[in-house]
Amino acid sequence: MFQALMLDQANGQPEGFNVRLTTLDEASLPTSNEGDVTVAVQYSTLNYKDGLALTNKAPVVRKWPMVPGIDGAGTVIESRHPDWHVGDAVIHNGWGVGETHWGCLAAKARLKGDWLVRLPTAFTHRQAMAIGTAGYTAMLSVLALEDHGITPASGEVLVTGATGGVGSVAVALLSRLGYQVTAVTGKSAQADYLRALGAAAVIDRAELAAPGKPLQKERWAAVVDAVGSHTLVNALAQTRYCGVVTACGLAQGMELPGSVAPFILRGVTLVGIDSVMAPRAQRQRAWDRLARDLDLALLERMIEEVPLSAALEKAQQLMTGQVRGRIVVRITA
Repeated sequence: MFQALMLDQANGQPEGFNVRLTTLDEASLPTSNEGDVTVAVQYSTLNYKDGLALTNKAPVVRKWPMVPGIDGAGTVIESRHPDWHVGDAVIHNGWGVGETHWGCLAAKARLKGDWLVRLPTAFTHRQAMAIGTAGYTAMLSVLALEDHGITPASGEVLVTGATGGVGSVAVALLSRLGYQVTAVTGKSAQADYLRALGAAAVIDRAELAAPGKPLQKERWAAVVDAVGSHTLVNALAQTRYCGVVTACGLAQGMELPGSVAPFILRGVTLVGIDSVMAPRAQRQRAWDRLARDLDLALLERMIEEVPLSAALEKAQQLMTGQVRGRIVVRITA
């Protein structure tokens, strides 16, 4: 028997949505055809998508009932997959888990071995979930900048949504790698937090959040954007000739209300960052670089740890903008 968060809809209707902390037995897990590795989950985390699922703010869950939690770190306790053996320490991110396949806000999860990556020896399970999908996405963004030729000598790098999970890790990574980082936030009280992570400057999100001109004064060599909408459009309009912008989020909105001017007049590159379905080799590359480049002391500054029983309350706070950095969910006592 093990504890899990369970989402359901009474009579299959959205208005019947409910969340409960419950006790399950292993027979309740997805079948061996749906997952060939069983993991004892030690820690999970709360990402924006988890917040949407737990509060029913968007139709994230597409199969009911559902154990949420797109991220998990734990130890293999059963495996039919050739790459994984009992005792292996593993990380899971994405792959539709918590949406169409039972997730990791539970003490046990049955997952596909092809979805897992090996926990770097530099990290504990707790630290891996402090990073989670958000931090791994930040690393994918940094790798994209490097792959497109951006170096610390290229100039300033803008990070939007900087107090969020992606933004916090991106600021910490980029500053440690020698980049001059400008952080964007709507939380002026968190300016000291962002400077402690390595931001050289902090600007108010209001400077980017409203509609602006198609081309603006060139400033940024590169941008890591987790916000979308007008913020992304303005960041593109301010990016320097042959600069690079990565897009990985939609906190402000899904729309892209801009023009082609930055692309055809300044040669700006817009790189989409997908963490959900990224191939395993790309994932492992990102996690290996996180092990090398992320300052664990700075990571600790981002962490708030809660037990599984408090995950719903914390998800509600996440969706109302009351959370900064990373929420780590302790699954086992």
